[in-house]
Amino acid sequence: MRIFFIYTYICKQLHLYEMKARLNITIEEPLLKEVKHYASKQNVSVSELVENYFKAIVKPKQKKSFNEMIESLPKPEISEKMNMMDLYNEFKINENQNG
Repeated sequence: MRIFFIYTYICKQLHLYEMKARLNITIEEPLLKEVKHYASKQNVSVSELVENYFKAIVKPKQKKSFNEMIESLPKPEISEKMNMMDLYNEFKINENQNG
């Protein structure tokens, strides 16, 4: 009995045990069949699929750090042999001629 109380205490502290609420939804029969088939292939219940989906949509989106955003930008195709100052000057000359 004492082990059960310790186990229950640990589960509550780690949020492993939370009360579940019943939810009734109405969907088309063919869709339900497909969802049940998908769930069985994934070895999860339909309830778990729905719960995981709800967790995903209410979870706050994690913002990327500045470095992650910079690294995700497409890399320019610039040779290491190119002179950056010449490229900049050429750009400015073209900009002034066209603008």
